[in-house]
Amino acid sequence: MGGGARRSPPEAGAPDGPGAEPVPEAEVIPLPAAHRRRAVRKVGLLAAGLLAGALALGAGAIVVLKPYLSPDDFDGPGSGTVTVRIAPGSSAETIGSVLADAGVVASVGSFVNVAEDRAVSDRLRPGHYRLRKGMAAGAALDLLLSPAARIVRRVTVPEGMRVTEVFDRLAKQAGLTLQALKSVDQALVGLPAYAKGLEGFLFPATYEIEPGDTAVDVLAAMAERFAAAARQVGLEEQAPRLNLTPLQVVTLASMIQAEGGTDEDYPKISRVIYNRLAKDMPLEIDSTVLYAQNRRTLRVTERDTKVNSPYNTYRHKGLPPGPIANPGEKALMAALNPAEGDWQWFVTTDPRHRITKFTSKESEFVRYREELNKNLGAS
Repeated sequence: MGGGARRSPPEAGAPDGPGAEPVPEAEVIPLPAAHRRRAVRKVGLLAAGLLAGALALGAGAIVVLKPYLSPDDFDGPGSGTVTVRIAPGSSAETIGSVLADAGVVASVGSFVNVAEDRAVSDRLRPGHYRLRKGMAAGAALDLLLSPAARIVRRVTVPEGMRVTEVFDRLAKQAGLTLQALKSVDQALVGLPAYAKGLEGFLFPATYEIEPGDTAVDVLAAMAERFAAAARQVGLEEQAPRLNLTPLQVVTLASMIQAEGGTDEDYPKISRVIYNRLAKDMPLEIDSTVLYAQNRRTLRVTERDTKVNSPYNTYRHKGLPPGPIANPGEKALMAALNPAEGDWQWFVTTDPRHRITKFTSKESEFVRYREELNKNLGAS
């Protein structure tokens, strides 16, 4: 059933650069504004006190105290290339220390002063940056605030991709090897206790991959993002209400996602599956037989429906043994909240325009299949 119509995952885009898709900003721990103002006043009072003492003691004291009153700073944009890593939660002083140790800025104080003068300490993000040696503190700060200086690969994983497809995309865009991805010990990924494998739990989103990130790091981030989405929709708490296990909910959501249509269709597709389960009817979902064959196509033949696999929902009643793709949050929501209706069939009659029709009558279902075949140019 389902008309064999599924949205194919979009082609890979550029991993980074101006054309990259926007991604949520990484977590930054900002210094509260009131605290920052107090810190500035304290520094000002200290500097005033030091200056008064220096005037009283003479020129020699001024030489000793000069680094505190006017920290050393380079002039100009600097030269060469140096890569620095800013750790999560770093303060302006910590960042200044990293830059000074790398020869980017002349002193910690010069960087702290310019960061506080511009009140941008809370905008500094963790990550790896490509800077230059011998930079004026202000120029170094400009680069740290520029996305172009950050060394990161952005990889977008669309909804509905299978694990094999996710691996292919990561290998092409994240600088990881297929062998490394396939060899990951899944016990290190942080999967839910009810998961049987990675399929269904590599959450679709845009990920920022830093230099040095391993295959385990990336897959663990995807599993962690799934866990966050599962908590958001109350997956484990809601599953018993539907007489399903959490794994069955993810499996159902993966089928909803794989069958495609529009976001508005997801709850209706969910209802069709629940209605057929309630009547002990085979689900006859095209995407399950295609998963069994590791194929993607809009045309599912009678021969396809006879494939010998536990994932073939034409031959086996009930849900397949596990997810067939990696669903997004809307599909998870639809699996937990099916629409109201008596539909038992659906067909995406016009894949190009993503038009899906639902019915409770087998005669209409047959007509919808004919409409799909016509749109696909089949006899």
